[in-house]
Amino acid sequence: MIDPTAAIRLARPSGDLAATERFYVQGLGLHVLYRAAADSPDEHDLVMLGWPQASWHLELVGGPNLQVSPSPTAEDLLVLYLSTPIDESLVARLEKAGGRRIAQGAYWDRWGVTVEDPDGYRLVLSSRAWSNAT
Repeated sequence: MIDPTAAIRLARPSGDLAATERFYVQGLGLHVLYRAAADSPDEHDLVMLGWPQASWHLELVGGPNLQVSPSPTAEDLLVLYLSTPIDESLVARLEKAGGRRIAQGAYWDRWGVTVEDPDGYRLVLSSRAWSNAT
């Protein structure tokens, strides 16, 4: 059986690691947990972002050796359940850091704010708590 407290890594390709890192660090407030540059042609640059106390982190891979491009869809969502009303200054920071506020549909627009990161992946800031989210 898998331990439900196991760490989670979400990995995504990035067309511009610096711009996407700026969005998540300066905009959202994540920390750089690890960074590496490719040492060989079969590797790529990467940056791991998160909060040190969290059981998850976001890994962004990119650089000249990356063989895939970001290809987000409208359903590729990273949802953060904040349990509080969405702070408009947080949304403004995300936009200033390269994000773009977008409509995500009736459900998510009712319960939060969606912001696209520089690669087009969607971050949903939900005012709901996970325990009552459906």
